[in-house]
Amino acid sequence: MTTMTDYSRLDAWIDDHFDEEVRFLQELVRVPTDTPPGNNAPHAERTAELLQGFGLSAESHPVPAQAVQDYGLESITNLIVRREYGAEGPRIALNAHGDVVPPGEGWQHDPYGGEIDNGSLYGRAAAVSKSDFASYTFALRALEAVAKPGRGAVELHFTYDEEFGGLLGPGWLLSQGLTKPDLLIAAGFSYEVVTAHNGCLQMEVTVHGKMAHAAIPATGVDALQATVRILDALYAQNAHYRNIRSQVPGISHPYLNIGRIEGGTNTNVVPGKVVFKLDRRMIPEENAAEVEADIRRIIADAAAAQPGITVDIKRLLLANSMRPLPGSQPLAQAIQKHGQELFGEPIPAMGTPLYTDVRLYAEAGIPGVIYGAGPRSVLESHAKRNDERVVLEDLRRATKVIARTLADLLAPA
Repeated sequence: MTTMTDYSRLDAWIDDHFDEEVRFLQELVRVPTDTPPGNNAPHAERTAELLQGFGLSAESHPVPAQAVQDYGLESITNLIVRREYGAEGPRIALNAHGDVVPPGEGWQHDPYGGEIDNGSLYGRAAAVSKSDFASYTFALRALEAVAKPGRGAVELHFTYDEEFGGLLGPGWLLSQGLTKPDLLIAAGFSYEVVTAHNGCLQMEVTVHGKMAHAAIPATGVDALQATVRILDALYAQNAHYRNIRSQVPGISHPYLNIGRIEGGTNTNVVPGKVVFKLDRRMIPEENAAEVEADIRRIIADAAAAQPGITVDIKRLLLANSMRPLPGSQPLAQAIQKHGQELFGEPIPAMGTPLYTDVRLYAEAGIPGVIYGAGPRSVLESHAKRNDERVVLEDLRRATKVIARTLADLLAPA
């Protein structure tokens, strides 16, 4: 096994190169990857160029333009860096995503500036998850400079489709047979190692009535009034979800959110059509097909009670839950051991109510965990809000945790 002296040398290499790691992250933040619109190939090109400067050759795997456009995005090029060390030993993939939601308003720092202020680096995707482009790249470089593994392999997977569900990111790499690692570490935060997460069902519901002049409303069928009844039924079901508890630490219960609603044509017209979008989070114990069937039934029953109303339901996204797979335990244990030593506090193994594209690796039978550079929570990181940031000391220590973990897993048997 790797000795403490080896760990110290890994740590020292990362300390000696940390300024370079920070500059790398700044360069990544300075190339926007707002999704939508999702024109992310330029970021992949810049990332590959920077990696080449470290002597790391990145394979570029562009997703066909028509598939990307059909998906509602503009361009996706996923990257794989393969480092082969020996025939024996595991193949470990490290995955981080470069796509991110647009910055929005209220920033005190340039969202594409990579500015450093009071020990934190600011910018959209600084925490989620361009920080792990940096932590994984420099952990790999430290591993090769110090531990010089002679078995197994490491792959860096830098993908660009987490915000839309991952099917053209990790899903594309896996479905095209471009990779099949034995173990996976995916972008996360420094103070916990995530072994399970919620699933997510998103649906668009169109409620059809009949427009009429507001002066003679009886000649129409009010789609908005019917929508209110449907929403009442869904919110009643949401209250029931609080009684369904997950056994996974960090995950509480299922829940439902109506995130967008639009309809009608004018204030003096009975609304003939209303469209709303819902998001249903599923705990790992739930069956996705049953959840979807139940939501469809609730909507259909509520609509059927409104004469003249019809409803169309379109599934927008179905992201399955991530459940722990046999084989992920050595990953979690190594990260917990080194995390506790470097952060000075226990690193729990737990679930998260978020959903991620890591589930696609799990569905392919690849054991994995979520761990990387960042704070204790999404709220603390300001991910998807103004002034997203990563604390540089968290980035430094997480890089050391990953490097040590790789050294453990690739040490001579």
